[in-house]
Amino acid sequence: MGRKIIVVTAAYGNDRIKALGGQSAVLPFIAAAGADGVEIRRELFSDDELNHLPRLASEIEQQKLLACYSAPEPLFERDGKLNPRLGALLQEAQTLNALWLKLSLGHFSHSAALEPLRAILANTGMALVVENDQTDCGQLAPMQRFKAACQVLKLPVTLTFDMGNWLWVGESPEEAARHLAPAVSYIHVKAAEPHHHHYRAVPPDSAPARWLALLNDLPGDAPRGIEFPLEGRDLTAVTRHYVNLLREE
Repeated sequence: MGRKIIVVTAAYGNDRIKALGGQSAVLPFIAAAGADGVEIRRELFSDDELNHLPRLASEIEQQKLLACYSAPEPLFERDGKLNPRLGALLQEAQTLNALWLKLSLGHFSHSAALEPLRAILANTGMALVVENDQTDCGQLAPMQRFKAACQVLKLPVTLTFDMGNWLWVGESPEEAARHLAPAVSYIHVKAAEPHHHHYRAVPPDSAPARWLALLNDLPGDAPRGIEFPLEGRDLTAVTRHYVNLLREE
């Protein structure tokens, strides 16, 4: 079947997700579109939904989808220490039978702060991927320092490369790919265009060819996550269009 395509539930929009009744409601669209998996977003859960993760895991399995889990939290707190909620977040990912937990980097300062991470990951058996976000912590320099420290310590941590977020922090996506590509295990695909003195995510085929060309600078076997807006009356058809586009490119 070729490379794996993951659909991020947030691509359907927070309001649409709520109107449909939660993230489980978009699983049939994702499965019918031929995607391989779904990225579940913690920020889209209600408190009640967080209490029923085993049920969501079962629904994902019934749709024959792989799962990954994203939490809007940093790996490192402002004081440079590991996020104290990391263990709980890894446990939530485990409950979902997720392939990995995705976090942003946060305030990484030195490699000594990484030492406790090895035991935490070994204890849960979960994989961890760290994403460049839309803050100063997601700039190229801190991401490079983190990548290098993980390599020196031989930690089983890889990177999520968000193609569009580099523009939010004033970086070149192509330059970031040159430096980070060997450590990238997951790609968040989205183009970005100027909008009200900032940027907004757009589908890659609605933007200059730069975005599809950038994929050639990243590992070809890394799963690709659809994180640009998926809109329209027929969500299955819209999703299928982009699943096919990203699988072939």
